[in-house]
Amino acid sequence: MKNKISIAFCMLLATIVIISCEKEGSNKTNISSTGSKESHNMGRNCMDCHKSGGEGEGWFKVAGTLYDSSLTKTHSNGFIELYTQPNGNGSLVKRVAVDGLGNFYTTENLDFGNGLYPVAISSSGKRKFMQSTTNTGACSSCHGSSQTKIWVNN
Repeated sequence: MKNKISIAFCMLLATIVIISCEKEGSNKTNISSTGSKESHNMGRNCMDCHKSGGEGEGWFKVAGTLYDSSLTKTHSNGFIELYTQPNGNGSLVKRVAVDGLGNFYTTENLDFGNGLYPVAISSSGKRKFMQSTTNTGACSSCHGSSQTKIWVNN
């Protein structure tokens, strides 16, 4: 009987080790798209989970939530663009779609270099420029906590 319990315990332990290691070393492609409603946790810092060793699917390079001008409702189906110069000037480095719930995210590689200038674009094409550079794509790590939420006019 002891032998059967020991074998069952070893099998359970091996299963736990295999399951807990599955996420390590893997980075699933996960990119937001217009109209999609697959995302969750609007307003939270996506990269708390979507990072190497985290619980989320894919390691995000840029992620956050876009709101309307009331700052109480999310704004869906717009875009976030990252430029090398302020006010949408210079080179466009990355364009990320905002999904149907207001979240945007990508696991695609991105080089922030000396910093990039974000632009929030509404579904109707209105633009709001961030005047300073950012060196991180964890947008909700500041916006919504120490800074105003990311928003754009409808």
